[in-house]
Amino acid sequence: MARSVGRICKSFQRLGLLSKQTQLVPFTRVPVGTVRTIVTLPSFLFPQPRDFSLPNPSWGSEMTRMYEHYESQCEVETEGGQKQKGPWRRLPSYNRLLKYATGGVYLSKMIQSKARLFTRNIRNPGAAFEYVLFMNKEEQKCVCILQAGHLLEGPPGHVHGGAIATMIDTVTGTHATFLSGPVMTANLNINYRRPIPLGGTVLLESSLEKKEGRKTFITCRVTSTDGSKLHTETSALFLSITASHLLGG
Repeated sequence: MARSVGRICKSFQRLGLLSKQTQLVPFTRVPVGTVRTIVTLPSFLFPQPRDFSLPNPSWGSEMTRMYEHYESQCEVETEGGQKQKGPWRRLPSYNRLLKYATGGVYLSKMIQSKARLFTRNIRNPGAAFEYVLFMNKEEQKCVCILQAGHLLEGPPGHVHGGAIATMIDTVTGTHATFLSGPVMTANLNINYRRPIPLGGTVLLESSLEKKEGRKTFITCRVTSTDGSKLHTETSALFLSITASHLLGG
Protein backbone atom coordinates (compact mmCIF):
# COMPACT_ATOMS: atom_id res chain seq x y z
CA MET A 1 0.00 0.00 0.00
CA ALA A 2 2.76 2.42 0.98
CA ARG A 3 4.67 1.62 -2.21
CA SER A 4 1.54 2.26 -4.30
CA VAL A 5 0.99 5.63 -2.67
CA GLY A 6 4.64 6.45 -3.24
CA ARG A 7 4.38 5.62 -6.94
CA ILE A 8 1.26 7.76 -7.28
CA CYS A 9 2.96 10.70 -5.58
CA LYS A 10 6.01 10.38 -7.83
CA SER A 11 3.75 10.37 -10.88
CA PHE A 12 2.04 13.56 -9.70
CA GLN A 13 5.46 15.11 -9.08
CA ARG A 14 6.56 14.40 -12.63
CA LEU A 15 3.40 16.09 -13.88
CA GLY A 16 4.10 19.10 -11.70
CA LEU A 17 0.95 18.52 -9.65
CA LEU A 18 2.64 18.02 -6.30
CA SER A 19 4.66 20.44 -4.25
CA LYS A 20 7.26 19.67 -1.61
CA GLN A 21 7.68 21.67 1.55
CA THR A 22 10.75 21.38 3.81
CA GLN A 23 10.08 22.09 7.47
CA LEU A 24 11.89 21.96 10.81
CA VAL A 25 9.59 19.73 12.79
CA PRO A 26 9.92 19.41 16.59
CA PHE A 27 8.15 16.10 17.20
CA THR A 28 8.04 13.49 19.93
CA ARG A 29 10.58 10.71 19.37
CA VAL A 30 12.22 12.77 16.63
CA PRO A 31 15.15 15.06 17.54
CA VAL A 32 14.19 18.71 17.50
CA GLY A 33 15.36 20.30 14.27
CA THR A 34 14.96 17.13 12.21
CA VAL A 35 14.23 17.99 8.62
CA ARG A 36 11.43 16.16 6.88
CA THR A 37 9.74 16.61 3.53
CA ILE A 38 5.95 16.92 3.38
CA VAL A 39 4.20 16.02 0.16
CA THR A 40 1.11 18.15 -0.54
CA LEU A 41 -1.57 16.47 -2.64
CA PRO A 42 -3.05 18.51 -5.51
CA SER A 43 -6.14 20.48 -4.56
CA PHE A 44 -8.25 19.00 -7.37
CA LEU A 45 -8.28 15.65 -5.52
CA PHE A 46 -10.21 17.32 -2.70
CA PRO A 47 -11.99 20.24 -4.39
CA GLN A 48 -13.55 22.88 -2.20
CA PRO A 49 -17.23 23.53 -2.93
CA ARG A 50 -17.85 26.84 -4.64
CA ASP A 51 -19.93 29.35 -2.73
CA PHE A 52 -22.15 30.85 -5.44
CA SER A 53 -23.31 33.66 -3.17
CA LEU A 54 -19.97 35.45 -3.43
CA PRO A 55 -19.35 38.19 -6.02
CA ASN A 56 -18.03 37.20 -9.45
CA PRO A 57 -17.05 39.22 -12.55
CA SER A 58 -20.52 38.83 -14.11
CA TRP A 59 -22.15 40.95 -11.41
CA GLY A 60 -23.28 44.38 -12.57
CA SER A 61 -22.75 47.57 -10.61
CA GLU A 62 -26.23 47.49 -9.04
CA MET A 63 -25.89 43.85 -7.96
CA THR A 64 -22.51 44.65 -6.41
CA ARG A 65 -23.79 47.81 -4.73
CA MET A 66 -26.72 46.01 -3.07
CA TYR A 67 -24.47 43.15 -1.99
CA GLU A 68 -22.06 45.57 -0.32
CA HIS A 69 -24.99 47.35 1.35
CA TYR A 70 -26.24 44.22 3.11
CA GLU A 71 -22.79 42.71 3.63
CA SER A 72 -21.81 45.84 5.56
CA GLN A 73 -24.67 45.11 7.98
CA CYS A 74 -23.45 41.60 8.73
CA GLU A 75 -20.71 43.04 10.92
CA VAL A 76 -20.89 46.44 12.59
CA GLU A 77 -18.44 48.54 14.57
CA THR A 78 -19.23 49.55 18.14
CA GLU A 79 -18.46 52.93 19.69
CA GLY A 80 -15.30 51.40 21.13
CA GLY A 81 -14.11 50.45 17.66
CA GLN A 82 -14.73 46.72 18.11
CA LYS A 83 -16.45 44.50 15.55
CA GLN A 84 -19.60 42.57 16.38
CA LYS A 85 -22.30 40.68 14.52
CA GLY A 86 -24.84 42.89 12.78
CA PRO A 87 -28.55 42.28 12.18
CA TRP A 88 -28.04 40.56 8.81
CA ARG A 89 -26.34 37.29 7.92
CA ARG A 90 -25.30 36.20 4.43
CA LEU A 91 -26.31 32.66 3.56
CA PRO A 92 -23.74 30.65 1.55
CA SER A 93 -25.10 28.87 -1.52
CA TYR A 94 -23.83 25.67 -3.13
CA ASN A 95 -24.92 23.66 -6.15
CA ARG A 96 -25.61 20.29 -4.53
CA LEU A 97 -28.06 18.87 -1.99
CA LEU A 98 -28.57 15.29 -0.81
CA LYS A 99 -31.25 13.71 -2.99
CA TYR A 100 -33.69 10.98 -2.08
CA ALA A 101 -36.08 8.80 -4.06
CA THR A 102 -39.52 7.73 -2.84
CA GLY A 103 -39.75 4.60 -0.72
CA GLY A 104 -36.75 5.51 1.38
CA VAL A 105 -34.26 4.35 -1.25
CA TYR A 106 -31.25 6.48 -2.19
CA LEU A 107 -30.99 7.51 -5.78
CA SER A 108 -28.37 5.67 -7.81
CA LYS A 109 -24.77 6.80 -7.41
CA MET A 110 -24.78 7.98 -11.02
CA ILE A 111 -27.74 10.29 -10.41
CA GLN A 112 -26.32 11.37 -7.06
CA SER A 113 -23.06 12.40 -8.68
CA LYS A 114 -24.80 14.46 -11.36
CA ALA A 115 -27.65 15.97 -9.34
CA ARG A 116 -27.48 19.76 -9.09
CA LEU A 117 -29.63 22.36 -7.40
CA PHE A 118 -31.83 23.82 -10.14
CA THR A 119 -30.94 27.46 -9.56
CA ARG A 120 -27.21 26.64 -9.48
CA ASN A 121 -26.91 24.08 -12.29
CA ILE A 122 -25.38 26.47 -14.84
CA ARG A 123 -21.72 27.10 -14.18
CA ASN A 124 -21.35 29.98 -16.65
CA PRO A 125 -21.36 33.08 -14.39
CA GLY A 126 -24.11 35.56 -15.21
CA ALA A 127 -25.98 33.29 -17.62
CA ALA A 128 -28.97 32.50 -15.42
CA PHE A 129 -29.64 32.95 -11.69
CA GLU A 130 -27.12 35.21 -9.98
CA TYR A 131 -28.35 35.75 -6.44
CA VAL A 132 -27.40 36.05 -2.80
CA LEU A 133 -29.61 35.74 0.29
CA PHE A 134 -29.35 37.66 3.55
CA MET A 135 -31.29 36.71 6.70
CA ASN A 136 -32.37 38.99 9.55
CA LYS A 137 -33.20 36.82 12.56
CA GLU A 138 -34.51 39.63 14.76
CA GLU A 139 -36.93 40.98 12.15
CA GLN A 140 -37.64 37.46 10.81
CA LYS A 141 -37.00 38.67 7.28
CA CYS A 142 -35.06 37.39 4.30
CA VAL A 143 -33.77 39.48 1.38
CA CYS A 144 -32.52 38.16 -1.94
CA ILE A 145 -30.58 40.21 -4.47
CA LEU A 146 -31.20 38.74 -7.92
CA GLN A 147 -29.55 39.48 -11.25
CA ALA A 148 -31.39 37.68 -14.07
CA GLY A 149 -29.16 36.32 -16.85
CA HIS A 150 -29.85 35.97 -20.57
CA LEU A 151 -30.90 32.30 -20.32
CA LEU A 152 -33.98 33.30 -18.29
CA GLU A 153 -35.67 35.11 -21.14
CA GLY A 154 -39.44 34.75 -21.53
CA PRO A 155 -41.20 37.69 -23.20
CA PRO A 156 -38.69 39.46 -25.45
CA GLY A 157 -36.20 41.31 -23.27
CA HIS A 158 -37.81 40.23 -20.00
CA VAL A 159 -37.54 37.41 -17.46
CA HIS A 160 -39.69 34.30 -17.82
CA GLY A 161 -42.50 34.09 -15.27
CA GLY A 162 -41.45 30.55 -14.34
CA ALA A 163 -37.95 31.76 -13.51
CA ILE A 164 -39.44 34.42 -11.24
CA ALA A 165 -41.60 31.78 -9.55
CA THR A 166 -38.53 29.59 -9.08
CA MET A 167 -36.71 32.34 -7.25
CA ILE A 168 -39.73 33.21 -5.13
CA ASP A 169 -40.04 29.55 -4.09
CA THR A 170 -36.31 29.43 -3.37
CA VAL A 171 -36.31 32.54 -1.21
CA THR A 172 -39.54 31.91 0.70
CA GLY A 173 -38.66 28.23 1.13
CA THR A 174 -35.24 29.09 2.53
CA HIS A 175 -36.84 31.63 4.84
CA ALA A 176 -39.47 29.14 6.05
CA THR A 177 -36.78 26.51 6.65
CA PHE A 178 -34.79 29.00 8.69
CA LEU A 179 -37.88 29.73 10.81
CA SER A 180 -39.47 26.29 11.10
CA GLY A 181 -36.89 23.65 10.16
CA PRO A 182 -37.41 21.31 7.17
CA VAL A 183 -40.48 22.31 5.13
CA MET A 184 -42.13 21.62 1.78
CA THR A 185 -44.04 24.07 -0.38
CA ALA A 186 -47.81 23.62 -0.07
CA ASN A 187 -49.00 26.70 -1.96
CA LEU A 188 -47.62 29.66 -3.91
CA ASN A 189 -50.04 32.42 -4.90
CA ILE A 190 -48.19 34.77 -7.26
CA ASN A 191 -49.47 38.04 -8.70
CA TYR A 192 -47.32 39.41 -11.53
CA ARG A 193 -47.53 43.20 -11.54
CA ARG A 194 -44.70 44.39 -13.79
CA PRO A 195 -42.20 42.49 -16.01
CA ILE A 196 -38.56 42.29 -14.95
CA PRO A 197 -36.03 43.44 -17.57
CA LEU A 198 -33.58 40.75 -18.62
CA GLY A 199 -30.21 41.43 -17.04
CA GLY A 200 -31.76 43.68 -14.41
CA THR A 201 -31.26 43.48 -10.65
CA VAL A 202 -34.23 43.21 -8.29
CA LEU A 203 -34.89 42.59 -4.60
CA LEU A 204 -36.99 39.74 -3.24
CA GLU A 205 -38.12 40.62 0.28
CA SER A 206 -39.62 37.75 2.28
CA SER A 207 -41.49 38.29 5.57
CA LEU A 208 -43.10 35.97 8.10
CA GLU A 209 -46.88 36.43 8.24
CA LYS A 210 -47.74 33.81 10.87
CA LYS A 211 -47.15 30.26 12.08
CA GLU A 212 -49.91 27.78 12.91
CA GLY A 213 -48.79 24.32 13.98
CA ARG A 214 -47.02 22.74 11.01
CA LYS A 215 -47.96 25.67 8.79
CA THR A 216 -45.67 28.63 8.06
CA PHE A 217 -47.16 31.53 6.11
CA ILE A 218 -44.75 33.77 4.20
CA THR A 219 -45.25 36.86 2.04
CA CYS A 220 -42.81 38.03 -0.62
CA ARG A 221 -42.45 41.16 -2.74
CA VAL A 222 -40.22 41.52 -5.79
CA THR A 223 -39.27 45.15 -6.34
CA SER A 224 -36.67 47.33 -8.01
CA THR A 225 -33.63 47.91 -5.82
CA ASP A 226 -34.87 51.38 -4.83
CA GLY A 227 -38.34 50.03 -4.04
CA SER A 228 -40.09 52.32 -6.52
CA LYS A 229 -41.36 49.51 -8.80
CA LEU A 230 -43.37 46.51 -7.68
CA HIS A 231 -42.84 43.52 -9.97
CA THR A 232 -44.47 40.66 -8.09
CA GLU A 233 -46.46 39.93 -4.92
CA THR A 234 -46.69 36.47 -3.38
CA SER A 235 -48.27 34.66 -0.48
CA ALA A 236 -46.82 31.23 0.31
CA LEU A 237 -47.65 28.34 2.61
CA PHE A 238 -45.10 25.79 3.79
CA LEU A 239 -45.65 22.62 5.82
CA SER A 240 -43.10 21.32 8.31
CA ILE A 241 -41.86 17.82 7.49
CA THR A 242 -39.84 15.07 9.14
CA ALA A 243 -37.24 12.61 7.89
CA SER A 244 -39.99 10.10 7.20
CA HIS A 245 -41.59 12.50 4.73
CA LEU A 246 -38.30 12.84 2.87
CA LEU A 247 -37.87 9.06 2.79
CA GLY A 248 -41.35 8.54 1.40
CA GLY A 249 -42.80 7.12 4.61
